[in-house]
Amino acid sequence: MNLKYLTTLPDAVTCRFGEKLLEKIKVLFRLWHRRETTPPERWQREAASARQEILHTVRRAPRRSEAQNIAQRFRDHGPYYFTFLERPGVEPTNNAIERQFRFLIIDRKVTQGTRGEAGRRWCERIWTALATCAQRGRSAFVYLSEAIAASFRGQAGPSLLALPP
Repeated sequence: MNLKYLTTLPDAVTCRFGEKLLEKIKVLFRLWHRRETTPPERWQREAASARQEILHTVRRAPRRSEAQNIAQRFRDHGPYYFTFLERPGVEPTNNAIERQFRFLIIDRKVTQGTRGEAGRRWCERIWTALATCAQRGRSAFVYLSEAIAASFRGQAGPSLLALPP
């Protein structure tokens, strides 16, 4: 959801709505960063209040299409936007995931993607293997070498599920 986009629109009403909503979300993020240093009861109270402020602001979205699109997303997916408040360890953004997939996006832009189903399937599989190796601190070169050697021998390849010895 790109709230900053709303603040760049020429329509003053939509722009003010975007600025107001963005400020409310920033308050929520600042609160989240203070989670470890705030007493739990107080934190829960402040988080609930910040959440309600955001939902109240969204309910009063202007009738412009861009603002209504944001409001519709909150109506459809609202509870999921606040999962990070209820589950410790869940980040409020998807930045970590986006960083993991950044090399895929760059590769797709550089290579212009694939044209057929077989190429897409191969890319899905190799990218999954590379990402999993990176997550587990495993050498992708060693994994692929072992997989190719096992294939030539007619054996099952190494597992990406098990941690390396």
